[in-house]
Amino acid sequence: MLTIQVKTRLLNLIPAAALLAACGGGGGGGFSAPAGGGSGTAPPSWVQGQFSPSSSFAAMCMTPRTGVDPITQQTYPDRTGNALDEKNWLRSWTNELYLWFGEVTDQDPAGFAGDAAYFDVLKTTAITASGKDKDRFHFTYPTATWESLSQSGVQAGYGASFVIVAAVPPRNVVIAYTEPGSPATTAPASLARGAQILTVDGVDLVNANDQASIDTLNAGLTPKTLGESHTFSVMDLGATAPRTVTLVSANITETPVQNVTTLATANGLVGYMLFNDHIATAESELVAAFTQLKSAGVTDLVLDIRYNGGGYLDIASEVAYMIAGPVPTTGKTFELDQFNSKYPTTNPVTQSALTPLGFHNTTQGFDMSIPAGQALPSLNLPRVLILTTAGTCSASESIINGLQGVNIEVIEIGATTCGKPYGFYPADNCGVTYFSIQFQGVNAKDFGNYPDGFTPHNTVTTEGVPLPGCSVADDFSHSLADPAEALLGAALAYRTAGSCPVPSGVAPVTPLQAGGHAAADGLVIKPFWRQNRLYRPPSTP
Repeated sequence: MLTIQVKTRLLNLIPAAALLAACGGGGGGGFSAPAGGGSGTAPPSWVQGQFSPSSSFAAMCMTPRTGVDPITQQTYPDRTGNALDEKNWLRSWTNELYLWFGEVTDQDPAGFAGDAAYFDVLKTTAITASGKDKDRFHFTYPTATWESLSQSGVQAGYGASFVIVAAVPPRNVVIAYTEPGSPATTAPASLARGAQILTVDGVDLVNANDQASIDTLNAGLTPKTLGESHTFSVMDLGATAPRTVTLVSANITETPVQNVTTLATANGLVGYMLFNDHIATAESELVAAFTQLKSAGVTDLVLDIRYNGGGYLDIASEVAYMIAGPVPTTGKTFELDQFNSKYPTTNPVTQSALTPLGFHNTTQGFDMSIPAGQALPSLNLPRVLILTTAGTCSASESIINGLQGVNIEVIEIGATTCGKPYGFYPADNCGVTYFSIQFQGVNAKDFGNYPDGFTPHNTVTTEGVPLPGCSVADDFSHSLADPAEALLGAALAYRTAGSCPVPSGVAPVTPLQAGGHAAADGLVIKPFWRQNRLYRPPSTP
């Protein structure tokens, strides 16, 4: 099995089950450990501001793993150590690689009850211009689980992507989109965009207040294993009465590119596509989509990435090239990673010289159905209309930023994107994988400062980098690709007249609240492996 090298931009790594909250919102719930409270005396070797190399503590574990990692097929490096060794590794590793290492208060690791509590304070406490934490994506995950998800891409589900319109009472959860041929779309379920979830396994979505009821709701909306059966009361779009649907979780084959079509207008043919994830199988689907639109002779493109949380940055580069074509992109930087001040010219993780990622003009071999090195089609457009929400993150934002770097006009229709200009290499130590911000990506103009996202210019309160376009709220009363759907309709109108409807977009949401809950309003529930920026090592076929 492939070993994937992973870079993840400000990743929302909480379990999906943390997404719904009881009355009062995002406090408590046991998702994060207290910041301190441990006992013990600082060892003689600990001096504030002085750090041993992280390698001297690496893989020194309280409970060493033995044998071979079933995913990587490599022998575990673990050796016998103790809790302080594990925390000392975190301290030194953070000082070496954390992007804002100078903003971390150096605290005695012996004063913390466990690794999770100590890791939680190894980050900056600065805030962005909009008042959000500058580093609000600082997480851990069990290594075995992370490896399984990042390698296989398999996730139990129904094939219906739920969007949490409101996470606290009065809650509102609807279906954003579905996967063709999945349990959700197969009769008798036959679910479609806009269907509202009323109850889950008998628990009323709006009125549930106790933790047991919340747990039931989350368990049904985010099944963890295959073969789980859950019963939903749903109100279909346009229906006058609810119906009961039973769904059984299965391995879902995702179709990341959907609804590729052309729209005839008075001033030219417009292409449209829904692009939901930068995963490996997207490569062949994107090539087919752009080939289809090129053959049709479209003069404009509406790229719908409102639910796209990211994925392979190489695929984002391919998409940007297929929009812009060779003239503005040849020899230009799509994205360059910048690390902390200790490494001005070197990637400290790979120990290689910093080299920009260009605009790929050939396939990279992600998908076995299409060979590497095949020339990519291109629309050669001077502008693109992009549909966004707060769920537009990571590699999706890199498309926006990368195109702007080579003077392709980006018109944004929808809501402010999530704001992930940073990234990190997840690191395993003693069976836990840590995610700590280590780099910032910049475009050909050396710009990458969008921690509050990109914002359509007429948004009432601009929190992110303003772009031409319109603030429009997601419209679940119409199918995607329907010209009457609010975001697509606004894009077509802006293209013709340059005017916007009254601003209705949703302001950016903070992806993390106290206690580790997601402030999920307006966000599609997605597992975190579908919100990563992934890089494959050069040796990977």
